[in-house]
Amino acid sequence: MDAHRSALIALTALAPISWGSTYAVTTEFLPPDRPLFTAVLRALPAGLLLLGLARVLPQGIWWGKATVLGALNIGAFFPLLFLSAYRLPGGMAAVVGSIGPLFVAGLSVLLLGDRPTLRTLLTGIAAALGVSLVVLKAAGALDPVGVLAALASTASMSTGTVLTKRWGRPDGIGPLALTAWQLTAGGLLIAPVALVVEGAPPALDGRAIGGYLYLALANTAVAYWLWFRGIGRLTATQVTFLGPLSPLTAAVSGWAALGQALTPVQLAGMTLAFGATVFGQLRVRATATGSAPVLRDLTRAPRPDREPGPDRAPLPDLASRPRRTSHGN
Repeated sequence: MDAHRSALIALTALAPISWGSTYAVTTEFLPPDRPLFTAVLRALPAGLLLLGLARVLPQGIWWGKATVLGALNIGAFFPLLFLSAYRLPGGMAAVVGSIGPLFVAGLSVLLLGDRPTLRTLLTGIAAALGVSLVVLKAAGALDPVGVLAALASTASMSTGTVLTKRWGRPDGIGPLALTAWQLTAGGLLIAPVALVVEGAPPALDGRAIGGYLYLALANTAVAYWLWFRGIGRLTATQVTFLGPLSPLTAAVSGWAALGQALTPVQLAGMTLAFGATVFGQLRVRATATGSAPVLRDLTRAPRPDREPGPDRAPLPDLASRPRRTSHGN
């Protein structure tokens, strides 16, 4: 793996690492039982800030695309994620979320024309198993609403990731503007629901204000900009294999900041999940062993000379574009 791509992967990984701190910030700094209000304050101020920096609005069909992506990646994902976290015990929401790479592998077949390999599927299973060893604890009967919310949040974010990869960006539009559109759209979708369901905003003290500032700026504005920037330059599967870093960071932050103990089983799970994350970034270097063609792995990244600049839309990968039929595209 060349140094340029390693740096790109490392910067993209900062997003799920930052998201791993969300639980500790929420429990230690924010008012309890206000998931929708928290989702609004995470998304809308960050979106408006980035929109002011980008100074560009969607044009034409991109009003609809930005709304769809904002609904999937933010508007639906944030509330469902918080709902599952409140209703599921022992990190079960994180376990369900860790199957995201498998969701993305399946959706990539339908929406990107990619072909999953056994390597991809086994790596995704290993990541989910590792995360489960880290966060899953013995508990009673699982809440069905929480399980459905966790599955829906994972499906929503996975679909948004694949569609973001499929649609790319308009000509001349960088990842900053694309991130701003999605965060703003998602925040505007959540705001009226939060007002109806949770009522007026709660009174905030200094700790809560600091927590919300961290979530809006570092945890959301910067993190999602890095995330969508990575989606534009890496494969969808490579990006989603960084997702397990979020629950792993949550476990480490709980150990370091909250005094939570890590058992040998958890340490083994962290090693397995982190190994799967690293393995998911490796490019397969196929060698000709005969006349049979070697299948392309989903984790293969575009060639560096085909990568877009920071303010340009990604160039299409002709090798992975679905073949046109008589019915058109």
